[in-house]
This record gives sequence, structure tokens and C-alpha cells, in this order.
Amino acid sequence: MTLQILPATLADLDALEALEKRTFDTDRLSRRSLRRWLTSEHRAFLKADLDGELVGYALVILHRGTSLARLYSIAISDTCRGQGLGRKLMQAAEKAALDAGRIYLRLEVRKDNPAAIALYESMQYLRFGEYRDYYEDHQDALRYQKQIRHFDARLWQRPVPWYRQTTDFTCGPASLMMAMQALDHAHTPRQREELQLWREATTIFMTAGHGGCHPLGLALAAVKRGFEAEVWISQRGPLFVDSVRSEEKKHIIEMVHKDFVRQSKQAGITVHYREVTQSTLTKALKAGGIPLILISTWQMDGKRTPHWVVLSAFDDDFLYLHDSDPEEGVQTELDCQYLPVARADFDRMARFGRNRLRTAVVIRPGKPRLPAP
Repeated sequence: MTLQILPATLADLDALEALEKRTFDTDRLSRRSLRRWLTSEHRAFLKADLDGELVGYALVILHRGTSLARLYSIAISDTCRGQGLGRKLMQAAEKAALDAGRIYLRLEVRKDNPAAIALYESMQYLRFGEYRDYYEDHQDALRYQKQIRHFDARLWQRPVPWYRQTTDFTCGPASLMMAMQALDHAHTPRQREELQLWREATTIFMTAGHGGCHPLGLALAAVKRGFEAEVWISQRGPLFVDSVRSEEKKHIIEMVHKDFVRQSKQAGITVHYREVTQSTLTKALKAGGIPLILISTWQMDGKRTPHWVVLSAFDDDFLYLHDSDPEEGVQTELDCQYLPVARADFDRMARFGRNRLRTAVVIRPGKPRLPAP
């Protein structure tokens, strides 16, 4: 018997409708919905044919303007269950999403469907949420996600080690320690150094909570430890003050900024007061430097928070980042290493605040110019 997984067409409408009615008692796709999805551009609609008979399908929605794809529906004939067809359809769905340039595939599954849950978890899908009263019969849905695009290690410009930040506010030091270890294998990141780096580079205050790390502060900390640093900042004047309401906090941030500028001039650090480009970043990485980039986490977690990451690799379509802060329940540590970001999305991500600040620090091997702290 020959099994084929092929694109579904309008010629399959009757068979798809019949399978839908046999498979589901509730939450069925109507004939009208099936027809609409068969003719839509932003989807992958795959069918499983066994000797010419349609025995399963998988429908993947390809959201526009996002790195996400969503498994909208999957159905398998009763006669073919337990024979691995669900896994084959899922593998085909992942490939279709990958070919469409998507990075993640998400899905919902009934909480009372242990067989489907076991399949998804065996394929490395991670549970990250739950919808209450999601289905027509009021059953809850579990939400799962999998990163389907990974960096091809054969294309490494330079292997970059990964370090997980130990506090909510030390993404800058964690990123700098990853860069320093990539450039000097004898360097071993430790929490003590992570906190010391934050104390050296912090702006002290931000809009809320602990202050972040200033690019000049990170550059100075790198220089003190024997590395070269070059900085790009898209604006002159104090950073991170556009949404600070407290005049006292704003005054302190401005004082810290001026001191970092003064110290950077004394240390001979090159500062470019213009936007950093993808070309500049990738050329720096290819030439042996390690770029640290400030991004906004809006596209990652829906929060407008400044966050430092490391550019760890690139190819024609994607930039790959090391992110020191895995999203709980959604990302594993491996998901945060060589995390792909489409080049078309990167420039939107690498801006922060109302002033659309773009800043980066490139760390290179060098010689000590200031005494270590």
C-alpha cells in the first residue's frame, strides 16, 4: 500500500468533508470553511492519500507578518490510527511551515486527548499555556509550541558559548560574558562577575525596577578586562530617559550618561553616533568581533523592555541571537542559542523607545588599557 502526503486541492473537498464528519463530533470545519482554506494563500493544506483514498489531513495557517505558523486542524481516519500517520502529517506540516520561512509552529489540543498530547510532546513540542472552555463542548485546550528552524552549525562564523542570566536585570552582563568567553576560551562566566559587570555598566534607574546597562558602560567594562570595544548609538544625549517621569531619576540617568561619555573618551573607545546596520554587524562578526545588540522584547513576549542579546551567527535570510533569558515554559536553553530572527523583522526588533534607539557594542580581542576593577 502506498502512502503519499500531497497538497490538498478543491478536488478533495468532498473527501475532506466526509473525513471531518467521521472524525469530529464537535468543532467541525464546515464545507464552506474547508473550501475557503483550500483557496487561501496563507496556509499549507496537506492531505494523506493511501492508495488514492484520503485518510488524513493537516491544515497549517501561515500568519502574515510574523514568524509563527499555527496548526489549525489535523484529522486521521479511524482505519489508520496507531500506524504513525499523525507523526508523518506533523512532520510534513513542520516542513511546510519551515519552507514558508516560519520559525515556530503552535497548536492547541484537547486536554482530554492523551494520545495527541503524547505525540506532540514526543516531537519536542513545549506546553506554554491553556485555554479554558475552548471547545464547543466546554473542554479546555492546552497550548504547545515548537521551534522548527535551527541554525546549521556548518555555517558558524564563530562558536559562541551560552550563559543564562541569574537575575531579571543582568542581560547586559550575561551577553558581555558570552562575548568574552567566545573570544577568550580561558574566560569562565560566573555570577560574581555578572553582578560586578552590572554595577559597572548600569544606568541605575529606568522607567521601573532596576536600571539597565548603558552601551558605553558595557564597552568600558570590556576594555577593563582586556578587550577592544566599538560602540554605535543612534542618538546623542542621555539614553532611556524618554519615558522616565521622575525628574530625580532622570537627573541621575543623565549624570551617569555624561560620566560614561567622559570615561569612554579617556579610554579611547570609538563611538559612532549613527544607526548600526545589519551589514555592519555581520561584517564585524565575520571579522572576528562579537556584537552585543539592544533589542525591544515586544515581538518576543509582548513587553516593551530593553534587552541585550548577542549576535552569534547569520546567513542570507536570518540573523541568529544568543538570548540569556529563556521564556519560561516556551523556550528551552537550546532554543535560546542561535535563535533565528528573520532579517526583515530584525530592524523592527532592534529599536527601543519612542526615540527608536538603536545601539550595539562590538567586542574584539585586545590589550588591557585600564586597570581591572
